[in-house]
Amino acid sequence: MQPAVIGAVGIAALFALILLQVPIGFAMMAVGVIGFALQGGWLPAFSFLAQEPSYVLSSTDLAAVPLFLMMGVFAGMAGFSEDVYRAAAAFLGHRRGGLAYATIGGSAAFGAICGSSTATAATFGKVALPQMLDHGYSPAFSTGVIAAGGTLKSLIPPSLVMIIYCVVAKTFILDMFVAAVVPALMTIVFNLIAIAITVRYRPQFAPVSARVSWQERWMATRRAAPSLVLLLGVFVGIYSGIFTVNEAASAAAVLALLFALARKRISWKTLIHGMYETASVTAMLYLILMAAPIFTYFINLAHVPETLVKWIDGHHFPPLGVIFTLTVVYILLGTFFEEMSSILITLPLVLPIVVSLGYDPLWWGVICLIQVEMALIHPPMGIIVFLLHAIAPKIPMSTIYRGVVPFLMADFTVLIILILLPGIVLWLPDAIH
Repeated sequence: MQPAVIGAVGIAALFALILLQVPIGFAMMAVGVIGFALQGGWLPAFSFLAQEPSYVLSSTDLAAVPLFLMMGVFAGMAGFSEDVYRAAAAFLGHRRGGLAYATIGGSAAFGAICGSSTATAATFGKVALPQMLDHGYSPAFSTGVIAAGGTLKSLIPPSLVMIIYCVVAKTFILDMFVAAVVPALMTIVFNLIAIAITVRYRPQFAPVSARVSWQERWMATRRAAPSLVLLLGVFVGIYSGIFTVNEAASAAAVLALLFALARKRISWKTLIHGMYETASVTAMLYLILMAAPIFTYFINLAHVPETLVKWIDGHHFPPLGVIFTLTVVYILLGTFFEEMSSILITLPLVLPIVVSLGYDPLWWGVICLIQVEMALIHPPMGIIVFLLHAIAPKIPMSTIYRGVVPFLMADFTVLIILILLPGIVLWLPDAIH
């Protein structure tokens, strides 16, 4: 059997196993080992399977993953999400759409600490949604804002998806963090503009609330100060060079734990549960990361990326046409898979194509993150939409989908700008170097 045929059958088998609900890590590993063995023999395949886990487990870059996960768990225990939201609402609640602005700001801040899109959306679905509905906000607008806020996480460093992308794509993590700064700010600004336009033309969606006194604002700010200290400590420590990424993750995890202890929000039971949750997610991620290089090696051995690159070159497709086609594929794929799986499954195939077209892996990393995060709220599935419907079952899913439309349009606008003007992403890393 020709290597390209083995590669095509392997990719089809991978998706078939995933549809049969086989865990993605096991599916990638099984397809990778069998595909490798069919081309290079069973002994080399099993030898590679034995060696690869040790490389992943000894990777210092990946050490930041469980530490940032731990930070997010402790931050959740400390109640940082409620504090950040209430502080933002105290200053913005009296403006039309103020609670929506507060939700976007709070989601961005908590997402950077938490590291999970679904966790951020779930948290603000419980914290912000009742407040917005009680103040007369439209259910569609309220859920749309919360869903959009949940998708900001991956672009705001430190991002676990960003770290995983860098490890697989073999790019520097700090460079990726720097490259994501401007796109992250653009995404937040365009989401805020979407709110402003919506409440201007549909003022009934967001009634104006009563102004909060300065004393209450001060109290809310004091309450939110620890979360802001944690967030600024991570950002300043990494970007100033005081901390490496691993050191920043370690310090942030310890600091979040100390804040939770100081607030008496943690017990032995919650501590054990938090550590168990961190270990479970870490184990799942490490399994996928052990499987990804095996699957990638099989794909490369079958010359699948090389064949795709030659096919694209042979048909003289314009680079922008290829990039926009990949964008559509990523968004459709991401409606069925969570963001980590979407990236790891496709990266061995897609990255060589993107690089062959003359684009930078850092730029594609940012584009990739925006695409998979958009997919979390995009029809026909959208994991975050299902999550919000589970939290508020009285709000129909059609209503939630209607609410996310302005924010999908905002994200599409950012995505198109960054695709047409790659220098926006690469400007800051180039300036620093």
